[in-house]
Amino acid sequence: MAEIGKTKLDSGWLAARSTDIQLTGTQLTTTHPPAGPSSPWMEAVVPGTVLATLVKNKLVPDPFYGLENESILDIADAGREYYTFWFFRTFHCKLSGNQHVDLNFRAINYYAEVYLNGHKMVLPEGMFRRHSLDVTDVLHPDKQNLLAVLVHPPNHPGTIPPEGGQGGDHEIGKDIAAQYVEGWDWMAPIRDRNTGIWDEVSISVTGPVKIIDPHLVASFFDNYKRVYLHTTIELENRSSWVADCALNIQVSTELEEGICLVEHLQTQHLSISPSARVQYSFPELFFYKPNLWWPNGMGKQSLYNVSITVDVKGHGESDSWSHPFGFRKIESHIDNATGGRLFKVNGQPIFIRGGNWILSDGLLRLSKKRYKADIKFHADMNFNMIRCWGGGLAERPEFYDYCDIYGLLVWQEFWITGDCDGRGIPVSNPDGPLDHQLFLLCARDTVKLLRNHPSLALWVGGNEQTPPHDINMALKYDLRLHPDFAKLDENGQSIEDLSPILRDPSQYLDGTRIYIQGSMWDGFANGKGDFTDGPYEIQNPESFFKDDFYKYGFNPEVGSVGMPVAATIRATMPPEGWQIPLFKKLPDGYIEEVPNPIWEYHKYIPYSKPSSVHDQVLMYGTPKDLDDFCLKAQLVNYIQYRALLEGWTSRMWSKYTGVLIWKTQNPWTGLRGQFYDHLHDQTAGFYGCRSAAEPIHVQLNLATYFIEVVNTSSEKLSNVGIEASVWDLEGTCPYYKVYDKLSVPPKKTVPIVEMKYPKSKNPKAVYFLLLKLYNMSNYGILSRNFYWLHLSGGDYKLLEPYRSKKIPLKITSKVFITGSTYEIQMHVQNTSKKPDSLSLIYKNNFIARNGDGDYDTTAAEPVHSRMEEKHGVGVFQRICSRFSKEVEGAGLKVVQMNGADVGVAFFLHFSVHVSKKEHKAGEDTRILPVHYSDNYFSLVPGETMPITITFEVPAGVTPRVTLNGWNNHSDYTVY
Repeated sequence: MAEIGKTKLDSGWLAARSTDIQLTGTQLTTTHPPAGPSSPWMEAVVPGTVLATLVKNKLVPDPFYGLENESILDIADAGREYYTFWFFRTFHCKLSGNQHVDLNFRAINYYAEVYLNGHKMVLPEGMFRRHSLDVTDVLHPDKQNLLAVLVHPPNHPGTIPPEGGQGGDHEIGKDIAAQYVEGWDWMAPIRDRNTGIWDEVSISVTGPVKIIDPHLVASFFDNYKRVYLHTTIELENRSSWVADCALNIQVSTELEEGICLVEHLQTQHLSISPSARVQYSFPELFFYKPNLWWPNGMGKQSLYNVSITVDVKGHGESDSWSHPFGFRKIESHIDNATGGRLFKVNGQPIFIRGGNWILSDGLLRLSKKRYKADIKFHADMNFNMIRCWGGGLAERPEFYDYCDIYGLLVWQEFWITGDCDGRGIPVSNPDGPLDHQLFLLCARDTVKLLRNHPSLALWVGGNEQTPPHDINMALKYDLRLHPDFAKLDENGQSIEDLSPILRDPSQYLDGTRIYIQGSMWDGFANGKGDFTDGPYEIQNPESFFKDDFYKYGFNPEVGSVGMPVAATIRATMPPEGWQIPLFKKLPDGYIEEVPNPIWEYHKYIPYSKPSSVHDQVLMYGTPKDLDDFCLKAQLVNYIQYRALLEGWTSRMWSKYTGVLIWKTQNPWTGLRGQFYDHLHDQTAGFYGCRSAAEPIHVQLNLATYFIEVVNTSSEKLSNVGIEASVWDLEGTCPYYKVYDKLSVPPKKTVPIVEMKYPKSKNPKAVYFLLLKLYNMSNYGILSRNFYWLHLSGGDYKLLEPYRSKKIPLKITSKVFITGSTYEIQMHVQNTSKKPDSLSLIYKNNFIARNGDGDYDTTAAEPVHSRMEEKHGVGVFQRICSRFSKEVEGAGLKVVQMNGADVGVAFFLHFSVHVSKKEHKAGEDTRILPVHYSDNYFSLVPGETMPITITFEVPAGVTPRVTLNGWNNHSDYTVY
């Protein structure tokens, strides 16, 4: 008898091109199954695409390396049959008499014929729909089952014009499929158009009654003290007799690892007629002051586990379902003061700082591990929203699982873009996809798939376009809000007619999230659908702070540069791609960058904008080679993106309600708009964002030179101080100010005082500014922000000779290991000068967020490292409770980097490598991904910085941690 539940079929697949197989599906699954991965059969990537399978088997080159994509046949030239593939595997499933088995495909692209043990079934068209086939009657319960799937590409794969373009020739817009696959200004075309079994395949075993698409909704009363959980499910009785069912719902929360508290357990009884499918709503469950789910930076992401089982009299357990659930309420309205859409979570306004997301990998090699790194990166940047762009995917449940865990709100668009659906050049598909009913079927199925995730914040009809009128009106009706979640004006009054009204909100398709018809409508951009998002290129950093930079309250897309580190260029391009751009001087004195053909193919954005922005890399001097160029590009990345977010945050609520950066990453080895590359190494822009998007932050307004304090929390900051120190290139501190006994209201950005060093007598042409916001009671650091600045009209070229200064450093490290996961605690100290004994701020004892994820500056104590807490057993055990092993006998490791100069240790950055005695020239030894608590940081004389480094290592690999910097040119091994 098979166990009730789901079994994934995510390995053991074979694949072959359909034209290489002369057998029918019936023959493949009866008399002539493939024996193994021998030609024409090969090991398949499932979930994944045909192209991913071909790359895995080295039958085509890596399309993301250099110009190799150009050597792969495009579907427009090869024909659809070329990318029509068979997928095959076997499985066992032993059933009892009353059990049923479904074969589930969570998504395929674009349609398929399925053969199981000689029986044919069909998976209809549509990239974003689930398929569930009852295969009980064709299953071999006592022997091997043979499964073959013939997958066909989209019907309209289109042709790529010689000039490329946004979505190629736009033909892909006629299908319900991802549109980016024809190429964009940030993406090369995907040759197979993502054909394949691209999402989870499974078999699920049930008894006579099956649970279908439960819907969980929480409603809130009395200022979130009284909360009700509403649950509606569908039940299907597959038997020929009346099923007497006991329905059980249980809500539990995890207290400690492995220990759960059951908050509710309820049983209801129901009889279901033979072969009937019914909807059932449980009586609501009452909670008093449950732990709420909050976005990143506002509080803890509290999750409960809701499980539902159905027991059938005479059979026992028939089916079960479970899902994490967060109690939270998301509201939004158009703000009168700014015209931007203002979001509230659990009644608290949230200033949106986030980014646009395409998808994790252009060959759809999606995995929980990769999703976890992706989403944690966004949380590490202190972002609170991700926009899933309409030309990409309806993202997968695993994506949302990690957004739930890390607190990222999600804006999910449907599959419409202005470029492919009526607003592109040339204009095409003005009525959108050919099959409107199929679009709506996919949309409704996507809603059911994702609606129980607390991170899902809103649905949007399309990117820079609305869906065709009939689709748009249907979505508005299907996604209408329940009265408890109705869109409110600023006086709290409902402003839309919601009839007909169902009493229980879980009986709605969604009912809890607003639907916006397009990304530039109704509080986004100018709200009217005009092209008022952007810009997308390099800017002068001070421009982001100026009144005329952006006119509207919420910008859904603003982008800039994204050059990765030199190691990534070498790992993803042949030597001819290591050539840096030519700097062509124009008659007006501006620079035009001319990149090599490989960089141009990978959509490089230059660091200059002729006629308005001087080349920002050349501000540091002409780069000598790839390493020099990429390092200087990181300096620019850091300044550019920190300024972008600080500029927006400077006008929080007075001019803006939010901003989403275009974009946070690339689904391939692109060279624009990214904070980490496709290999998962961060750019310095990542850490510029991390600094700027802190919930509590001190910053310099680059337009006014006023020091500002940002408090996005719900609590007033009291009795805090600011230390502002200027350091010159000789290592002296010509300007030092302390501003104490300050208070900052909640949800405000407050200008404090002008930083007047540039107006002082004989200011230095290039200087460093260190700002620290701290608790006066205990010197705990709330925010630390380090700038390198030049006088008006100047540049940073004096930093070039500064590289020769040798600044001594002391690095203390301690390692903790759990399985394959390393956590290394580092203390990095600039020992070029003893710290001022009158100030404890130099220790950088940062105040961490409480367990609820928010700051409590009145009660918080500075967080010390594990090393410092060695003898404080209680604190030590509390901080280290999730670490199973401290490295035996390792103790504290201390490394000294010698130097005789006094000054700022500038732009230090760690990296982690495989420890090898020998490696090939140019070999990429990096271990990726790595999570750093900070990187690309600088230390003034005497200052100490705690850094935590976390990563996983492959079996048998010993890691090596190196430190590099502006004053330390070669990788110096510190662990």
